[in-house]
Amino acid sequence: MDDFGVYAAFGVNGPPQKLLSAEGSSRVRVAVPPSVRQVVLFSSGRWGERICVNAELNDSDRMPITIGKLTPYNKCLSWEQWEEETWIDSVTLNVSLEGGNLSTEPEVIMAVKEYTPKDTAAPPAARELHGKRKREQTAEEEEGNDWTKRREEEENMCPNATTQKTTPVRKVRGQAKGTQKLFASGADTTKLKGAEMQGTVGRTPPQSAVRTKSRQAKAPAHTAPLASPSGRWGQTLCPIDAQTAILIGGQGARMQFCKDPMWKLCTEDMSWVAAETLAEGPTPEARIGHTAIYDPDSRRIFVFGGSKNKKWFNDVHILDTQSWKWTMVEAQGKVPPLAYHSCSMFQGELFVLGGVFPRPNPEPDGCSDSLYIFDPRLSIWYQPIVTGDKPSPRSGHSACVMQERKIYVFGGWDTPVCYNDMYMLDLGLMEFSAVKTTGNPPSPRSWHGSAVLSDTKFLIHGGYNGNNALSDAFIFDIDTNSWTEVSVPELSVPRAGHSIITMETAGHRCFSEEDEDADMNGGRTLLVFGGGDNEGNFYSDLTTVAVEELLGAI
Repeated sequence: MDDFGVYAAFGVNGPPQKLLSAEGSSRVRVAVPPSVRQVVLFSSGRWGERICVNAELNDSDRMPITIGKLTPYNKCLSWEQWEEETWIDSVTLNVSLEGGNLSTEPEVIMAVKEYTPKDTAAPPAARELHGKRKREQTAEEEEGNDWTKRREEEENMCPNATTQKTTPVRKVRGQAKGTQKLFASGADTTKLKGAEMQGTVGRTPPQSAVRTKSRQAKAPAHTAPLASPSGRWGQTLCPIDAQTAILIGGQGARMQFCKDPMWKLCTEDMSWVAAETLAEGPTPEARIGHTAIYDPDSRRIFVFGGSKNKKWFNDVHILDTQSWKWTMVEAQGKVPPLAYHSCSMFQGELFVLGGVFPRPNPEPDGCSDSLYIFDPRLSIWYQPIVTGDKPSPRSGHSACVMQERKIYVFGGWDTPVCYNDMYMLDLGLMEFSAVKTTGNPPSPRSWHGSAVLSDTKFLIHGGYNGNNALSDAFIFDIDTNSWTEVSVPELSVPRAGHSIITMETAGHRCFSEEDEDADMNGGRTLLVFGGGDNEGNFYSDLTTVAVEELLGAI
């Protein structure tokens, strides 16, 4: 007997209600009562051949407020109103099942059963009391109306927005009303003001002429499994071996967190495989501005920090790439919630620098200049003693580990300043120093991409300068401390918040033994994924450039 079922509890006192079962429709829509402020969705019974249960909490316009997925390894989801800034009245829960023997019956529309406590002697009085509480809450909201409005408007920023006049454009804090800056500023890196934004999810840029109407994505319907990731920015792409990389997280059009948060990339044939349901254990909550770093010794990916709407994270999630199992670390020591920081791996430890952190209301969120180290062996955070001339507080910067003994930090943002300076951390002496560079340096920017090309050179590409997304590319030589701008047609599309890595790919020959960079770039390719162009487009394209070609352009 198939005892599989999907249930939901609406409110802290509401009893579970069955939404889906082994028989009947595979899709259901439920109107959530205005009094409900918590929703818990869970499965019970044997999953069999079923793959996942997709869940969306939609607003009155049937646009997703938040999304989630049940799998055989992650059988429960919960949402609370305070986490989602657009959760108001007229919320609906859409649930659909994937995999197994799906029914062809149409979508079922359900109503939530009203909960009445058994020991309530006078239901009318209870309803009056509830109404009184609601009025009191309203009075409190009106009392702090100005502050509440500011905080609700200043949420996770998105690197894109349409410039169409019909859609209000989000503004940078302190910006003049006549301008249209679509990225938030550094101390408030994740913040924007204004109303909704529209965006285009694009596979191959540019797609500014192809606008996806928002209503098209609202109607619940069965869709074929994606063959590649949806357009996004703020994700991480983490190589785990010579031919495999793991994509985690990100945010797409209309500031919605991606429904397909985890993918596996195989560079042998440049194919993508959806990987969320492949791993056991509790997967990290949807987020943006996090970091993911791979430790080749333990063969584990470490995911740290990030943010989601009003939530900030300082958690550490570990994916064991051998057992494909997620675990969440209960770490000792103190590290603040951070987003848009940098994270580097050195001798098995995570070096986390800078980033945005939340401050208590009503202070604005700030940027950090601190260095935190996480020791996975002891599961402990600590702050090392660092000397020298350290970087000023910033976020959205890059950090490249060179020759396994130095970290080079470039660029970033702290309101209202955007940087193009360079700092180097000597990992032996734990000493920072400002790097005096020569040549033609990149203009000030943040949310750019960076990648190590050889023992002595790394690349900086794209980013955001406070007004526009950028498309230029520069190579820095640590032997001469010099910048060289390179012209690469494949990197000519403006983008920010994208991922850049280097990996082994088929079809490229190694350099000769005499070449000083042969040990690192032989057969290696630069891969660029995703990002946004500040014109309403979010990319899902995968661009490749031979490292040999990049170094030859110097």
